[in-house]
Amino acid sequence: MLSSYAVGISPANKSILLMATDSATETLLAEMPGSSDFTLERAPAAETGLARIEASDFALVVLDISGLGSGGLALVHQIRQTRPALKVLVVTAETAPATVLYCLRKQVYGYFSKPFLRSAVQQFVRQALASQAGLDEIEVLSGSPEWMKFRIRCRPETADRLVQFMREMKIDLPPGEREDLATAFHEVIMNAIEHGAQNDPAKDLRIGYLRSSRSIIYYVQDPGPGFKLDELQHAAISNDPESPAGHLAIRTERGIRPGGFGILMARNLVDEMIYNEKGNEVILIKYLKELPSQPEGLLP
Repeated sequence: MLSSYAVGISPANKSILLMATDSATETLLAEMPGSSDFTLERAPAAETGLARIEASDFALVVLDISGLGSGGLALVHQIRQTRPALKVLVVTAETAPATVLYCLRKQVYGYFSKPFLRSAVQQFVRQALASQAGLDEIEVLSGSPEWMKFRIRCRPETADRLVQFMREMKIDLPPGEREDLATAFHEVIMNAIEHGAQNDPAKDLRIGYLRSSRSIIYYVQDPGPGFKLDELQHAAISNDPESPAGHLAIRTERGIRPGGFGILMARNLVDEMIYNEKGNEVILIKYLKELPSQPEGLLP
């Protein structure tokens, strides 16, 4: 799920360099809404692309590393060495957790493996062109494919980016459940940004990801004072079952924007959602397979 943050294109720089050996990604960019608002240059060869990056100030590089193996990651490294602040969106035919983590460490703006939704890639392109944020919005504090810790800036755009990276970890779940987990993760991050950090981009969230043989666990900590679930009369999670939209009247009375479904939605999309006592840390748990049953005669 993408937020509506920064969907216009900045007037400062509207140039994209496409580094790809086929025309499919070029067609995707050329046919996206608003394509007349930016210039698109193609460099099918790596050497040509690197030379153009060194010579010109592009707003975004769309890099297709399909079929390049480790050479594709080497290109990411070379681009970052040449232009440390340049936004790079990586497209690939095959992905692996180690590749996703490498691109996160190299501060790649976005990452998509095929097949993907054309509209999602196009939205990321528009968002990248419009963004005024730096590339240090996501910091990998520690990382292995099974255990990652991040610091992220409290921006909706940054939440979109991190969730898309985590989608690419290719969790062993059916596609629908995988998207449900991504949606729940996005919702708790957005809730932490809006309510815990008061939409202040100078503040940070701490994010964790843990993959075991039986479950996926996400952890989110915000810098706010926390809350108690039973005191959230303005949120859907506090509604009486016979009045599923009862919180909307309270939000209207308090002058709060429509909404309030995020926590309830997240809880319904995962197997477990657990808050700490203070209310500024939350864990989401999704089981990958049924846990073994207890042998008879044993106490839990």
